[in-house]
Amino acid sequence: MKLLSVNVGRPRPNPWKGLEATGIDKRPVEGPVAVCTPGPKGTGAVGLAGDRVYDVKHHGGDDQAVYAYAREHLDGWEPELGRPLRNGEFGENLTTAGLDVNEALIGERWRIGSDVVLEVSCPRIPCATFQGRLRREGWIRRFTEAARPGAYLRVLQPGEIRAGDSVEVLQRPDHDVTIALSFRALTLEPDLLPRLLVAEAFPARELERVRRRLA
Repeated sequence: MKLLSVNVGRPRPNPWKGLEATGIDKRPVEGPVAVCTPGPKGTGAVGLAGDRVYDVKHHGGDDQAVYAYAREHLDGWEPELGRPLRNGEFGENLTTAGLDVNEALIGERWRIGSDVVLEVSCPRIPCATFQGRLRREGWIRRFTEAARPGAYLRVLQPGEIRAGDSVEVLQRPDHDVTIALSFRALTLEPDLLPRLLVAEAFPARELERVRRRLA
């Protein structure tokens, strides 16, 4: 299991949400990239140096510090989208190989390289910017149906990472709530919502929303 690339966003206009810019256009970078805790959502800060988000209401902050997507799943989307997908094409910070990101458990911890420790936090929810960026009508629905969302991670131990670093699963919690399951619960299968309550590492704000929906 390893990092194929570390990807940082370049600001681009965002006509799909009426925002001044978007950071979804992530490109692989060479050399080490510093990783740190960005702090609360609302500032645009994320976990990788040189990156940021512009939809500060929905993105960024400690629980969405880093976004990972598997190269294997990018490869799987290529025939359907009808074109090659480069690393970073889905807006991911980390393009991984040999790691089933969607089957990662909420609260699972990864060591990347020698220093950085990340914790699996929650799934990515697709938005209008993602659909517009891919120029694919109906993409939000299709991506949701596939339930291969990729994982947001929080930073537990800062440091530096680079392409080629190994990824080691340090710890897996004692429950069965995966990224894929939590995504399905939050989107098309609300009957699964009660199962999320055992995943203590799920973002507190999201767990509170789940409890309200179940009340």
